Formats: sequence, structure tokens, C-alpha cells
Amino acid sequence: MSPHVLLLGGTTEARELANELTARPGTRVTTSLAGRVKRPGAVAGEVRVGGFGGAQGLADWLREQRVDAVVDATHPFAGTITANAARATTATGLPLVVLRRPGWRPGPRDRWHPVPSLRAAADLLPRLGHRVLLTTGRLGLAAFAHLTEVRFVVRSVEPPEPPMPPHTHVLLARGPFTVADETAVLRDHHVDVLVTKDSGGSATSAKLTAARDLGLPVVVVRRPPLPDGVTAVPDVPAALRRLDALVRP
Repeated sequence: MSPHVLLLGGTTEARELANELTARPGTRVTTSLAGRVKRPGAVAGEVRVGGFGGAQGLADWLREQRVDAVVDATHPFAGTITANAARATTATGLPLVVLRRPGWRPGPRDRWHPVPSLRAAADLLPRLGHRVLLTTGRLGLAAFAHLTEVRFVVRSVEPPEPPMPPHTHVLLARGPFTVADETAVLRDHHVDVLVTKDSGGSATSAKLTAARDLGLPVVVVRRPPLPDGVTAVPDVPAALRRLDALVRP
């Protein structure tokens, strides 16, 4: 019987893994996207968009669609779907592979301030600067909405919605960006502090290099922990090896 893999996607690694799996004869791949981005880009294999209705809804879907394995290749900060995937695969007895690119590590010249949440980042900001480049995504702006004395440059792929800080300039742009790009943004907007999530990978790390070169402080929001008993693999080859060990055609 041909194996059916549910790939919880939305990341570059998820698209790469979908390409690898669909190239295998007899493997059926369904990629699930949250639907938060209007134009997510082409994905190999079958695609579904939208939520499942929590862990129970996901478990029901896995049974109905006769899925053989689940790969969670969502964003490192998509904690809810990761928790739901862990519960649903436990309930159905299916193997779960979690693919997470490694987080960033500061160098000796970096001025990082790690925090556990967006709210903690907002609490810290007034002590670090008053012109902020905020690159944490358009869905978390409410955590900064009370900061009336701070001016924000918010970069987002799509326009953010209220609530948001009263002094906000929106840059609509899609990466990846070069170090020169990021340096220009920081200088042109007179930014004195950068706020980012620890997304990891090289696609969005240029801003960290630019901030380091300019001597700027960086508030780094740490990733949520993985569910108990769940471990992650760091890249697509490791995910394929884990799948091969868990699922037999």
C-alpha cells in the first residue's frame, strides 16, 4: 500500500520536503496550510487550506484520510498546531516527525536580549530604544499597542490589522533580504533597536548581521518549547531519514 504523509507546512523546509516526497513513486503527500497568507506559493502534491478543529479534529481527519505519518514542518512559533499534532498522533498511534531549523546563536559582537514572549519584548523596549524595527509578524502587534512613546517600523508580507502601536510605519515586503537591504532599512528609518523572533535559518538572518555591524541591540523572542516527549530533526535530509525508519511502503 502506498504511504500517505500529512505535511503540516508553511515553511521553506516544508516545500522542500514536499518536493522530495512527491518524487518518490507511490507516496501520497498532502500539505496542510493555515491560510494566513493569501499567496503562499506553489507546493508539490495535494494541498488543503485551513484548520482541523483542534487535536480531535485532526485525529478524525487522519483516520478518515488513512494517513500513515505526520510531519510537522510549521514555523517554530506555531506552538498550537505542534501541540495538536502531538496529541492527535498519540491518539491515532501514528508516527510524528517534527522538522525545525536550528535556532540562531549570538556571536561575541551581538547585543542580544532574549525574552520569552512578545509581551516581555514590549516591556523591555522602552529601556533600549525608541525607534524600533519590528519583524515579528503582523499577528502579534497587539502586544506593542500600548507603547505610545515608541515609534515602530513594522515589516510584513501583508497589511497588518489593528490593534497596533499608534506610531507605526508599515513596510510591505517579502524576503529574503540581503545585509545591504537590512542595513539600509535600519539607517533610513533611524532604528535604534531590532525586535525579532528566533526563527532560525539563513533566509531571515541578514537583519541580525546588519544590527551587529551597526552596534544595535536586538530583542530576540525565544521559541516555545516542544511538547513533552517530542524531539525535532534539523533539516530535510534528517526528516526523510526519520520517515524512512518509521514508515514502510
